[in-house]
This record gives sequence, structure tokens and C-alpha cells, in this order.
Amino acid sequence: MINVTESILVITLLSVLLSLGSTRLIALVKIMALQGIMVSLTPLFLRGDDSLGSGAIIFFQIMILIKGLLIPSLLYMAVKKIAIKREIEPIIGYHASILVGLVILIISVFITSHLRLSLPAGHDMVLITAITTMAAGFFLMMARSKAITQVIGYLMLENGIYLIGTALTKHSHTLYVVEFGVLLDLLVGVMIMGIILHNINSAFDDADTTLLRRLKD
Repeated sequence: MINVTESILVITLLSVLLSLGSTRLIALVKIMALQGIMVSLTPLFLRGDDSLGSGAIIFFQIMILIKGLLIPSLLYMAVKKIAIKREIEPIIGYHASILVGLVILIISVFITSHLRLSLPAGHDMVLITAITTMAAGFFLMMARSKAITQVIGYLMLENGIYLIGTALTKHSHTLYVVEFGVLLDLLVGVMIMGIILHNINSAFDDADTTLLRRLKD
């Protein structure tokens, strides 16, 4: 069971590094869909089916559909609607972003080993992945100029926060009740950002947030 969990977490970390080095927005949306599925599967394999009630299992299945299908589909439609294929001029380059991602991973290992938390067996790797994902999502929001990429960074940040809850929460019912509220906020946020993306693209013929500096009172 632990081996499956570790494999899921490794795939999640790889998706973080791939997202930092990806230039194509469609590919980035697909990477986030994979990451959403992996993040949603983590509690199921970490705690095991025996420790989860049927309600919790159904909830996590719904969460997989939302994180792995619904939200990526909304992002995919937004990318197609604004007709932008690549992030041409990132604030921080892609090779430098991958290097930053590796540094974040090393720092996450250092932080986890020095927090001295009494984590259950197998949760150390979850916390490392959580800190890396959350910090990388925050970095992605700052290092890219396209609004759609910043939205994806926000989603990655949320995935990291969810994994932190998975690592630190011992009772599964507390975890999925809190996550349900977070998912509602996330869905509303994505839909609002879709409207904002459309308006930015209509006004400036581009979704580059740096163009907003042209606005004057």
C-alpha cells in the first residue's frame, strides 16, 4: 500500500516539475488534470479502504471527477476560447523555473526533517510533496504573465494545501468536510477567472496580465 502511495507522490512531484517547464498551455492543463487525480487518490491509498467509510470513498471519487475532469475541462475551454497556445515571454525562464522547483523540493525535505512533527508512518513523503506543490504553485503565479497560467498556479497551490491537510489530519471525515468547502470556492474561482480571461482577451486581444498596466483612471 505504501509503495502505491509513494508512486502517486512521485508522479505528483514530476507533474510539478513538468508544469514549471511546460510552454504549451494545453499540455499544462493536461498536467494539472493528472496532478488533480494523483492528489485525490493520495488519501485513499494512504489510509486504506478499511479506515474509510463508504461516504468518504464516494466523496473522494467525486473529488477525482472535479479535480481530474471538471476543472481541467473548464480550463481547456478557456484556453481554446482565448486562442493562446504558448506562454511566450514568462517573467522567469523555463530552465530557471525547473531549477527553482528542484531547490523548492530540497528545501521541502529540509523543512519536513526539521519540523519534528509526530507524523504517522508514510506521511513524511506526503508533507514533502505538499510543501513542494504549494510553493511551486505560488512561484508559478508570480513567474508567468498569462492569466491562464496564473490560474493553474492557483490550482497547484490548492493541491498543495490539500496535501498538507492529508499529511497532518488523522481523521478522514475532518479532511473531506474541509476539502468540500475548498472545492466549492475553487470551482467558483475558476469560473470567475474564466470570465476575467474572456474580458481581458476581448479588451486587449491577449491574456497577458502585464497589459493591465495600460489601464488608467
